[in-house]
Amino acid sequence: MRLAFFNSSRSWGGVKTWTVEFAAALQQMGHEVTIFGRKGPFVQRAAHAGLPAHEVSFGPDFNPAAIWRFASFFRRQGTQAVLVNVGRDIRTAGVAAALCGLPVVHRIGLPRDMRNHWKVRAVHRLVRPHYLCPCEFIRQGMLDALPFVDKKDSTVILSAKTPSPAPAALRRDSAAPLQLVTTSQLKSDKGHADVLHVLHALKADGHRFHWHVAGTGDKAGELKATAAALGLAGDITWHGFTQDIGSVLSLADVFVLPSLSEGLPNTLLEAMARGLVPVARNVGGIAEVWPHHGRQLLLPADSFRPALHKALADLTQSGTEQLNSLGAAAWTQCRTTFSMQTQAPRLEQFFNTLIHGNPASCVSS
Repeated sequence: MRLAFFNSSRSWGGVKTWTVEFAAALQQMGHEVTIFGRKGPFVQRAAHAGLPAHEVSFGPDFNPAAIWRFASFFRRQGTQAVLVNVGRDIRTAGVAAALCGLPVVHRIGLPRDMRNHWKVRAVHRLVRPHYLCPCEFIRQGMLDALPFVDKKDSTVILSAKTPSPAPAALRRDSAAPLQLVTTSQLKSDKGHADVLHVLHALKADGHRFHWHVAGTGDKAGELKATAAALGLAGDITWHGFTQDIGSVLSLADVFVLPSLSEGLPNTLLEAMARGLVPVARNVGGIAEVWPHHGRQLLLPADSFRPALHKALADLTQSGTEQLNSLGAAAWTQCRTTFSMQTQAPRLEQFFNTLIHGNPASCVSS
């Protein structure tokens, strides 16, 4: 197959990681996947993965120059299907694909990525995309937000990761502080402030830990100031933005996801694929991939701080064997539920059916 994947968003997010990783998996299976995006890390990462990647200017919605340029590429390359992400993608590349008679897949990142607005309805009627969702929670949220979308025009294929060859060996030195990690953008809805206040209470209780924080965002300065005011400056390493998340995860035993809202977070899947112990607020589609062994670490959203305090206090007192057991359960869940080895063939089948058969048959259970 010859496919084209587009992402015009400016900030880094899980959808971009998904796009590069699934495109690379499809390419390894013998398909041709070309990546289009704005100048920056997304296109660079795609190129580094060995994918044909192009920096492009999308311009405004329905930009005729962009539509003509993308349509010319599709005809020249013999593109068979196009995947888009946000509004600007579908209003340029999606329109170009529709004019060429190509199937369009709209990859949905969050339940309410789109509003029931006249522009969204008009584009839907023009392009007739098939909606691809990374979990059932997101699909149902999208259908609730867009009542004009028929469920048969949507498909769920779980986001995926390639698990490490074996689960990480955790708490290598049981006398050392428990190593925590969070790899999310530093924004208010990601919940870092909750973790800071819980860590402050844990430190007062005599628990030992170190928190690794990767990511950037508009709350970075405020969070660092709060950490200093709470006496936590020496207990936190701020790693900033990095494309080598694996090197940060390798420093930790426990992955903490305090987000107030999520879809199916890529960061959680990355940590579970390595065998870190996951601790998370129970929001979005997280429960769809959570390991049964360790269910007590999926914390209630309405009483998150006290639940996080208890969970982390217990983990700081846990022995190496218990931590490794919890980490191994997360790693096994990746292998059995959201491994790239199983999900990439599902995406391959999805595109094959969309190109050659009845799109309705793509719908997952």
